[in-house]
Amino acid sequence: MQNAEYKMLTEFKVGHFTDLQKGTGCTIILPPQENVAAAAVRGAAPGTREIALLAPDKKIHRIHALVLTGGSAFGLGCAQGVMESLAEQGIGYFTHYGLVPIVPAAVIYDKNLGDSAAFPTAEDGRTALQAATFNNTAQGNVGAGTGASVGKWLGMEHAMKSGIGIAALEHKGVKVTALTVVNAAADILNKDGSLLAGAVDEQGNFLADTERPWLRWEQAQIGMAENTILTAVMTNAKIRKEQAFYLAERAHFGIARRVEPSHTGYDGDTVFVVSSLRVESNLDFLATMVVSAVEQSIINGVVSAEEAFGLKTVQSVQSLRRSEK
Repeated sequence: MQNAEYKMLTEFKVGHFTDLQKGTGCTIILPPQENVAAAAVRGAAPGTREIALLAPDKKIHRIHALVLTGGSAFGLGCAQGVMESLAEQGIGYFTHYGLVPIVPAAVIYDKNLGDSAAFPTAEDGRTALQAATFNNTAQGNVGAGTGASVGKWLGMEHAMKSGIGIAALEHKGVKVTALTVVNAAADILNKDGSLLAGAVDEQGNFLADTERPWLRWEQAQIGMAENTILTAVMTNAKIRKEQAFYLAERAHFGIARRVEPSHTGYDGDTVFVVSSLRVESNLDFLATMVVSAVEQSIINGVVSAEEAFGLKTVQSVQSLRRSEK
């Protein structure tokens, strides 16, 4: 686990539950009381909870927590622990018969690493919630990124380890922070278009034909829904719910730029946008910041990962190449 060079937004808390031995975990984001949230799903095989509430035409505008988790659909159960714990603290949407916390969640498939029977439980969700702090800059093999990997299109024997990445931008008081769980079937690109992480051989050589990227899928060795990129974008800009949805859609451009290819039939790529509603901003200016932050968070999610379960990392692959020269 590494710490980001950036400071998280001071209005948002982040907490993790990490099981390094079993290769799974979950991440909780706690926004301030006043917020607006939306989500956009572009992957073909998502695993989500309460996602319909975040559509721009639905009544609910505010959430009480956000859960990103491993364990595939089983991991969605950790959100129940978060929900129950928040209700016990008097936090939730008021009804005449009790509080109902709004806790959207989304999953990655990480059963191909570590213990395939393991998944974050409701109690693990409570643990992550209790661990939530401001300016939590943990990256790499932590929380929902514990069992994340990339470059699985030729099978797990060629995959590389990835994890959680964080990136933050600030301009004239407008702040954007992106937290991404990088868990793609595909490869990850540098900003110059070169390969940064993905399917590699024993010597650390990338196996993709960058001139003919479609060949990755000619004989793909992956299974349905064994991947997914999850991103939570946090901002302090004053926006309406429909604008938050627009930003979530635009954030997918950042995924598409760094993940080759993204939004496939094997992914459940999902973006959440949550705002603390404090600073006026031009929407297109804000969208550009969001895309840039998402791009960098994906890069950071592979650069910060550490070797685990026999998978190489960006650092170990670069070391292999240096030793060959």
